Amino acid sequence: MIIEKVQDKQVTSRTTKDYLILAAKGFAMGAADVVPGVSGGTMAFILGIYEELINSIKNLVNPQIFRNLFNFNIKEVLALVSWQFLGALGLGILLAIFSLAHFLESALTHYPALVWSFFLGLVIASIITVTKRVKEWESSNIMAMISGTLMAYYIVGMVPVQTPDAAWFLFLSGFIAICAMILPGISGSFILVLMGKYQYILAAVNDRDFVTLILVAAGAAVGLVTFAQVLGWLFKQYHDLTVALLIGFMIGSLRKIWPWKETLQTVIDRHGEAIPVVQNNILPEAWTGQVTLALGLALIGFVIVFILDYYASTTEA
Repeated sequence: MIIEKVQDKQVTSRTTKDYLILAAKGFAMGAADVVPGVSGGTMAFILGIYEELINSIKNLVNPQIFRNLFNFNIKEVLALVSWQFLGALGLGILLAIFSLAHFLESALTHYPALVWSFFLGLVIASIITVTKRVKEWESSNIMAMISGTLMAYYIVGMVPVQTPDAAWFLFLSGFIAICAMILPGISGSFILVLMGKYQYILAAVNDRDFVTLILVAAGAAVGLVTFAQVLGWLFKQYHDLTVALLIGFMIGSLRKIWPWKETLQTVIDRHGEAIPVVQNNILPEAWTGQVTLALGLALIGFVIVFILDYYASTTEA
């Protein structure tokens, strides 16, 4: 997978078409973020914009930006911030969240195996292609990948808990979820499930409950900028080790993405519907038309990643 190597500098040669493509990539990230089990960070990895995204967010706390803001020097502020990149990406993400939340909520309820199959193909292919980003597979990198795999495997197997709807907890939920959301393999939406807030926030999106959404967004904004500093430093100092760890996160997340499951425990949400909380991965009981369709969707997702990888490779060359 070709990831643009942007280290603390803006990309200034993009055209209008490039920004439309960025918005489409943001849409794909937003669609992934809505699904509790797929990470928007994984999509950023797949689409080749992960490191630029981290560095662009990291640069938002540049002291020069605050000095120019204090002096109302907006032109200098815009020159220091990758606002075109973040704006196009953010627009696509928001458009996906508000336009697909209801559809994906319904699809996960009625056709879960089909939805998970498509994302399974995406993630497996991305694991294969992203391994090329590690220049040398030394023992330390292999251990980092194994550690990331075990960590993600454990996290996605945790059982959700009941939590308060207070403003402070909504802020905290946004803060923690966004940190997971930008990590490939660890789904921010699934973290919200674990914290007992996924259905609550999804309902807020569909009901246009802006008070709840603002609280969650505020926590997410603080968490995003804070955590991006850590990731940016790790990429700069330990690039291969960090990428290997993130690959491990994606491998471990396959436990959650596996399409066929047996539900062992459910909880009743505020609408009186049963929500699975403890599930085992199983094989299909019989070869049916739905199994064929699910495998077809997985293959489509798999091929899409390799097409994107090939396109990115030829563009960079």
